[in-house]
Amino acid sequence: MDASARAMVEAIHANPTQAVLYLSGGASQALGWLMSVPGASKSVLEAVVPYSRMSMIQLLGKVPSKFASRQTAEDMALMAYNRALKLSQPGFPALGVGFSGSLASTRAKLGDHRFHVSTRTSDQLWASTVTLSKGLRNREEEDKVSSQFLLKAIAYACKVPATFVSELTDSEAPDEFETKFDEDQELEQLINGQICFKVYPFLSDMSKAERKIILSGSFNPLHDGHLKLLEVAASILGEGYPCFELSAVNADKPPLTTSQIKQRVRQFEKAADEAINGLSLSSAGKTVIISNQPYFYKKAELFPGSAFVIGADTAARLINPKYYGGDYGKMLEILSGCKNTGCVFLVGGRNVDGDFKVLDDFDIPGELRDMFVPIPPEKFRMDISSTEIRSSQGML
Repeated sequence: MDASARAMVEAIHANPTQAVLYLSGGASQALGWLMSVPGASKSVLEAVVPYSRMSMIQLLGKVPSKFASRQTAEDMALMAYNRALKLSQPGFPALGVGFSGSLASTRAKLGDHRFHVSTRTSDQLWASTVTLSKGLRNREEEDKVSSQFLLKAIAYACKVPATFVSELTDSEAPDEFETKFDEDQELEQLINGQICFKVYPFLSDMSKAERKIILSGSFNPLHDGHLKLLEVAASILGEGYPCFELSAVNADKPPLTTSQIKQRVRQFEKAADEAINGLSLSSAGKTVIISNQPYFYKKAELFPGSAFVIGADTAARLINPKYYGGDYGKMLEILSGCKNTGCVFLVGGRNVDGDFKVLDDFDIPGELRDMFVPIPPEKFRMDISSTEIRSSQGML
């Protein structure tokens, strides 16, 4: 690795962006360069090389029309971005990188020697194709120039300077494509299932804790009970990053519109501003996550190892076979799957059918009991619900 490449890697590692890389058919030296410079663990979350046909098919979940193509690189980058979202720390920018190449091999190729690189961030898709001069370089040399190009693409996505002398010739000019996404477009992609979630980080204190403490809800409207409940749950666990999670997709209702999502997010932005300005005592809710998963077993897959904060009414539904087609075994299987991801449920008291209920009022199956943690009513109790607030404000 020459000095310019090392400087580029150091700049990438110094940036807060956290990346997942899916590379096939070249740019292998780039992985070595990234890993050999101190600080790689801050910026590289995962690197996967789906080199065989079956590996690529399983990664993409389909047979690509061409294994080495710009579309395949873009598909890889999108999947890597979703993976980076799941692995990155709250508030840190996520980056997905895809590379597919057809470089010099042991046998002469009838077609061109070329490679395709794509990067995906929250607001940008970038892709480029480079056709190499056939016969000019051997395999190792082609891998080197593709590795240099990949590093430059990562640096560009991280918005860090990348100055190095390219070894590409004038006839090997990249064919580049770039598109920007605004907030509405990103939310539409989330609703349509292209991306798994979007993060709105509020307040500047970014916790290093990897475990999320998540209060899920519709937040229509957000009220003091939500803020206090998450704050109490965070104090009980002692370690973790408190988050609110709003699903854009509902199991029984149409998906939220982008305008509805933004309106509900503005409530959290206002609460964060009040906390910053000392107008609120609550410090909970540093982050709002918009997901497209309405079911807790899917949320557990999306946020493994998390602590979900729920009310007793939700706990009652979770353990009721009625919501699993009347199948007690299916209920155990699904909740055991949640448990296997390392997730737990913190349960606060709520009114259920007119009576105030706490966790101890329910018969939790023995094999699931340690997954449910009570929130003592003396630490938190608020009987009013969002539905009652909407009714009192004439919002229903």
